[in-house]
Amino acid sequence: MAGPVQSIERAAAILRLLAGGPRRLGLGEVASSLGLAKGTAHGILRTLQHVDFVEQDEATGKYQLGAALLHLGTSYLDVNELRSRSINWADALAARSGEAVRLGTPLEGRVLVVHHVFRPDDTLQTLDVGALLPLHASSLGKVLLAYGAATLDPPPEGLAAYTRHTLVDPEDLDRALAEIREQGWGTEVQEMSMGDAGIAAPIRGHGGLVVGAVCLSGPVERICDPRGRPLPALTALLREAARAISRDLGATRW
Repeated sequence: MAGPVQSIERAAAILRLLAGGPRRLGLGEVASSLGLAKGTAHGILRTLQHVDFVEQDEATGKYQLGAALLHLGTSYLDVNELRSRSINWADALAARSGEAVRLGTPLEGRVLVVHHVFRPDDTLQTLDVGALLPLHASSLGKVLLAYGAATLDPPPEGLAAYTRHTLVDPEDLDRALAEIREQGWGTEVQEMSMGDAGIAAPIRGHGGLVVGAVCLSGPVERICDPRGRPLPALTALLREAARAISRDLGATRW
């Protein structure tokens, strides 16, 4: 029986490395991390780029996972499995935070809400399971965009402005997505509806690929401080829940 093919093993190692963190990696970083010659690493990266498994940023020359691989990564994960493995953590998050919790996955250029836990009080609330949210104006959507789990195809007339706070300028949105990758979570403050805010964190599956997102949402005065920044205590609870769900889905690195 033939042994393992070294080039495939090396390509798999590169993909795992790129999936292991939110930031892009340069050629030298990839080569040194895996103990490869730069020429060898470059050849493998070029091949992976050719089949859209890896993308290279034109400005920095650094590499990240490509759309084709990300789509393969999300296709294996049944939405019902994602929901079933998240229910207990989402319920606990709502109870501990006192806010509503939603779980979302990408679907045809929008965010599909697959689970919704009501805020644990007596206020009137509407179940959002099955709702489709805009990628650019929701905390769930912006997290999915930031980590390449979803792609945005703006219409010719431009992105829809739901409020005066909605990010409709591509450069503004790109800056917001870069900040999400840097800090590991995303937010929207009165971008979909006035008076409301949300914080979201990525959910990872096998190999570290982002397969969904979980968010806390509620009135802006409950989610944010007077400067409009999410409350650190809520952000900490959210990220803890996202990590727990990710571990249940097979993510080994965070």
